[in-house]
Amino acid sequence: MKPGPLNLITDVPGLKVGNAQDRTLKSGTTVLTANQPFTAGVHVMGGAPGTRETDLLAPDKSVAQIDALVLSGGSAFGLDACSGVVAGLRDDGRGFAVGPARVPIVPGAILFDLLNGGDKSWQHNPYAALGRAAYDAAAVEFDLGSVGAGTGALASRVKGGLGSASFVLPGGVTVGALLAANPLGSVTTPGDRHFWAAPFEIGNEFGGVGADPRGGFASPDPSLKIASMLELAAAAELPSEGSNTTIAIVATDAPLSKSQCQRLAIAAHDGIARAIVPAHSPGDGDLVFALSTGDASTAPPGGELEADLGDICHAAALCLSRAIARAAAEARAEPGDLLPAWNDLH
Repeated sequence: MKPGPLNLITDVPGLKVGNAQDRTLKSGTTVLTANQPFTAGVHVMGGAPGTRETDLLAPDKSVAQIDALVLSGGSAFGLDACSGVVAGLRDDGRGFAVGPARVPIVPGAILFDLLNGGDKSWQHNPYAALGRAAYDAAAVEFDLGSVGAGTGALASRVKGGLGSASFVLPGGVTVGALLAANPLGSVTTPGDRHFWAAPFEIGNEFGGVGADPRGGFASPDPSLKIASMLELAAAAELPSEGSNTTIAIVATDAPLSKSQCQRLAIAAHDGIARAIVPAHSPGDGDLVFALSTGDASTAPPGGELEADLGDICHAAALCLSRAIARAAAEARAEPGDLLPAWNDLH
């Protein structure tokens, strides 16, 4: 396997990604859409998710395809970013046809970035406008790091961010990942130099410092994120149980059904567990959407695709691990940050 030309999820043909952010707010939104509706599934493993329209993605639900996916900061307020995307799709004549009406289907997930040093004193919820701006900005090429849904993201000891990566399988199938990393756990081994995901790095895509030569790790260094949030909130305990999350999308051009997309989402969670320690905690909202731009009606008969699905799942998990490390490696320091950017430590 090798990365696609851009090493982004948009190496999957037909996909576009847009970011919008407010630097004063220290938050933003990321939108993934496509030239045509696509098949999708979802799996949640964190204990504190925040979502919209995810029930529609279950294999037994009637909606077969969707129009966009949204990753956003803002906690519950950020779910309103989906409304801005719905408005943009409606203006473009997109959506599920119900007689003469069209209803855009836009599932979304949010992360908690309300205590990250940004100015949250807004009078009107800004996330619908951010969602619309991200939708309007959607393109094949997009930035990583402190942008979009990753603008205000924090990991345990360094800034989180928006990450992406891709693989092209030997048979020509493309797999990609896109995520906003804001976990309770750490993305780096003790000492903050090496990434847990280092064994999966391709070239120098997240710094090229290699794997930590030490062993015997039972846990990462103490969380600077929790300490900073406690200090900011002037409280004796965490301000919210659900104050962390890694929200992700994996994609492929292989022709998958809704149930196969769900299986892909489940398998891709391994990528989170390999790159973040600890992962899937009660205080995380870890979630993975999985999508296929291929036409499932063209899938080969019998078990041939099921055999390929195993390779696609493996590639998606690896892309997710790499994207998590890229998110932190691409993050940049900005005024008012609570945590350092990994790049400034090395």
